[in-house]
Formats: sequence, C-alpha cells, structure tokens
Amino acid sequence: MIKWIAAFVGYYLFRFPGGIFGYFVGGLFDQFFNGKRINFNSQPQNIQPELFQINLISLAAIVIKADGQVKATELQFVRTFFISNYGPDKASSIFEIFNEQIKKETISISELVQVFKKKAPYETQLQILHFLFGVANADGSISQSELQKINQIAAAIGIRSNDLESIKAMFIKATGNAFRILEISPSATDSEVKKAYRSMAKKYHPDKLQSKDPAMIKGAQEKFQEVQRAYEAIQKERKL
Repeated sequence: MIKWIAAFVGYYLFRFPGGIFGYFVGGLFDQFFNGKRINFNSQPQNIQPELFQINLISLAAIVIKADGQVKATELQFVRTFFISNYGPDKASSIFEIFNEQIKKETISISELVQVFKKKAPYETQLQILHFLFGVANADGSISQSELQKINQIAAAIGIRSNDLESIKAMFIKATGNAFRILEISPSATDSEVKKAYRSMAKKYHPDKLQSKDPAMIKGAQEKFQEVQRAYEAIQKERKL
C-alpha cells in the first residue's frame, strides 16, 4: 500500500519520473525499511559505483517509458533487480539519487552511455544490454517501441550487431533462435556449430567479466546458460 501512495505523490510532484521513484522507494519501505545506508563497494573497472548504478537505472527508465505505458511488472522487475543484487539499503540510496536524475523532462541516451562506453569493458556492456531486455520483457513481451529504444542504446554504446541479435534471441522467441544465439546460420556445418559454441561460451563465461558487480555477474551467468541451452537444442535437433 505504501508504495502506491508514494508512487501517487511522486507522480503528482514530478509526473512520470516521480511516480517511478515513489514506487521504488515505497516498495522498499513496505518490505525492507530499516533506516540504514551502506557504501557502494562493487563496481566495474574504474567506474564510480554510484554513477554506474544510477545511469543503469536511468536507462531502464527510458526503456520503461518507451511504449508510453508505465507497467507495474516492469517497475517491479527493476526494483527487485536492484534489491536482490545490491541489498535494500544500497538500492534505497540508488533510488534517492535517481530521483534527482530522472526528474529531467528528457534523458540523453548518449550522455548516459558515455561512462559505459569509455570505462566499462565490452563484456560489461553486454550485461547492460541483457538487463535492459529483461526490463522490457518483464510483462511477457517486448513492444516494437521498446525494441527500438534498446537498439538506440546498443548503438550508442557501440554493441556489435551480431551480439545485439544474439542477446535479443534470448528474449524474443522465434524459429532459429538457437542459431542466432550462437551467431551462426542454420546452414552451418556441425563443426561450425561446435566451434561457435566454444567461442560463445568463452565470450559469455562469467570468469571473462571484468567486474565484481553482482548484477553484472548474474547477467553473465544467465547468458552463459542460454548459450548452453541453444547448443543443446541444436545437438538434439541434429542428433549430435
């Protein structure tokens, strides 16, 4: 109940951005209120943890707003993501700072991604994209407008098109997805399939990630598992 009251007050004061903030903070008070604050200890290389996490949540807000609908499932996904990965106290601190950032009428994608583009390793950039797809898919489907916004973010960061298509295939189910995840065509030979699997498993292995950030590590583990499932599906189809 508190989170919805907070969301209403936030929306009344700051329109949409305030509504997001109110929902997040209200939910934190509902479930985890304890009045404590803790320091940000984990971070991708050379990025201030606060800046990394605030820019990440701001990108999530852009995706949430993309289709013009503020869905509770998407807000809940983001709130749960930050609480489960950083703890309620740290998440609360993130949302407090986020409120100041998100009150702006427009949020520049190019400005937000600069810190990731310049200082985060490519593996971390892929985890960010994976997270944003998860936000968009929280309600069970990804709209065209959400997909367009994610494509814009991916382009601004500098994500390679084959990696974008691979991660997209993990969320948007379609015929041939297993091959898209492995970044090969259905006409690939058995040896090419095996080679692609070894390459993708190496790319997405959590040990490859140059970050101690728990959220990024979790994303790497999820993608690594998707690569394994894709390879197993092709093995089953071809009886390898």
